[in-house]
Amino acid sequence: MMKKTIVIACSILALASCKKEEKVQEMKSDVAYATFGDSISAENALSKEEVLATYAKMAQGDTVAIKFKSKIKAVCKEKGCWMNLDLPDEKEVFVKFKDYAFFVPTDSKDEEVIISGKAYVSVESVEDLKHYAKDDGKSQAAIDSIVAPKTKYSLMADGVLIQK
Repeated sequence: MMKKTIVIACSILALASCKKEEKVQEMKSDVAYATFGDSISAENALSKEEVLATYAKMAQGDTVAIKFKSKIKAVCKEKGCWMNLDLPDEKEVFVKFKDYAFFVPTDSKDEEVIISGKAYVSVESVEDLKHYAKDDGKSQAAIDSIVAPKTKYSLMADGVLIQK
């Protein structure tokens, strides 16, 4: 009788440890994010390809609420008050933050990000382009080479998740 009790007890412990191991693996697969601005979820974020297709259909003055996942290509080195996100075909999205109410870390270049906000197409002035180039640490020669306005894919972000 004692042997059966020990076997049953060991079986229960083995099953319990298996369940704990599964939970740990599930937790490891979850991605942790730091939140900036409004609290948003990572669910239902569009791909970079879907976002590029959306921008391609837009004209200056159009706005679309959007949430997508991308990688940070550049970030303001002064305050973290803007960033550029990667899109396919060597395109990018220029991001500013709603009401200038929050910023992202100045060292967040190359981080994975999920972002939510209003997408729009803008034409940036030469003065603004030079200002952003200076914030990005570009050389004076690169800044001086900016001589024409540029049409940009832009986003006014209300919430940002940066993968930890």
